[in-house]
Amino acid sequence: MLKHFTTILLFGALVGVAGCTTSKKVATSKPGDNRLSCQQIQSEFGRLDAVMEEATGNKGVNTANVAAVLLFWPAAVGNYMDADKAEKLVQKRRDHLMTVYNKKGC
Repeated sequence: MLKHFTTILLFGALVGVAGCTTSKKVATSKPGDNRLSCQQIQSEFGRLDAVMEEATGNKGVNTANVAAVLLFWPAAVGNYMDADKAEKLVQKRRDHLMTVYNKKGC
């Protein structure tokens, strides 16, 4: 009986981990932002595009979200909320950098 319980518990933990995605979070501003060159700001925009694409993908249909819906639906809700937070942080960072970019006359 204990062996079966341990197996079920281990399986549940594995499903819980497999059903979660984590979206990369970005800082909305950094101390050295005002010293970035126009080219560095453009590079940062490219990096932010990649982070946004990943977060958007984590909100959609993917293996982790399908597993979460089938096995533990609250994990799917958590994945969506985590990705939504990441997208909002990216947008705030982009807005901040655009202000710096415009002040520099890039």
